Amino acid sequence: MVDPAFLLFVQHGWADDNRAMMLLARRLVTDTIPVFAPSLGYVQTWVRIEPLIQAVEKLASEQIAKYPDVPLKIIGHSMGGLIWLEVLHKHPEWWSSIHSLVLIASPVGGADVARAIDPLNWGIGIAGDLGKNRKPIAAAIASIIPTLVIAGDIDGGSDGTVPVESTKFQNARFICLPGLAHAVLRNYPTVATIIQDFWMDANVGEAIVYDDIVQRLQAVPGMTDGHRRDFSKAQIAIALPNGATIRTCKNLFGIDCVFVASPTGECLYAGFVGWLHAPDLQKALEDIQQAY
Repeated sequence: MVDPAFLLFVQHGWADDNRAMMLLARRLVTDTIPVFAPSLGYVQTWVRIEPLIQAVEKLASEQIAKYPDVPLKIIGHSMGGLIWLEVLHKHPEWWSSIHSLVLIASPVGGADVARAIDPLNWGIGIAGDLGKNRKPIAAAIASIIPTLVIAGDIDGGSDGTVPVESTKFQNARFICLPGLAHAVLRNYPTVATIIQDFWMDANVGEAIVYDDIVQRLQAVPGMTDGHRRDFSKAQIAIALPNGATIRTCKNLFGIDCVFVASPTGECLYAGFVGWLHAPDLQKALEDIQQAY
């Protein structure tokens, strides 16, 4: 029996099942390619992420043992992408066998809604899991495995559920699709075309590279990638030598928001911290002011 050209794993996310992801898979491959799209249970996706990670890990382990010389292509939507990041983080020995990883609307930097529910990072149910910042492990994986991030934008900063900024991380390629909402991205025809193009050419999309300023801000304890909606209200806190600026404001809930703007005034980064970490943000701004 001849081995298939590759195995395709597609993973649904929170409050979902595998039907939409199966439709996406069928847009991408013929019947000669084995497709694995585990349905993890609608109710279970509201509880904790670890059992879901274990279920996907078990399935992947079985198939890798069955097809040890066959590459894997992996696609995850929303929390499905986070599940696969955790699986791959646990199994770096698999990385050389992964052809590519595609994350669709995955809140890699932590879902802002989840952080609002669990602002002190106490690990409150699935909110604690979805609010976790996985950018460091994602960047490490993307430094080895060709990785594409696909995001939607319906309101100038999010797909209606996940902020665009939260989907991006170092070493990955990035494509944003204006007008597409979170759920629509699961099996939209354009998404399938982009994935096929990426499978053919790993240079598809924009390279994600963060400068020192953004990296310093992302390293602030409690920092969560946010929406750009309050950018126009922010005041300049630091003017950088290259003409870029760091701007800050408080939102309607008194939460400290921070933005990095280009020399031409374009918002390059948006983030926020809860009340507990406001002093950490202030300290980071003082350090940046001194350094620059």
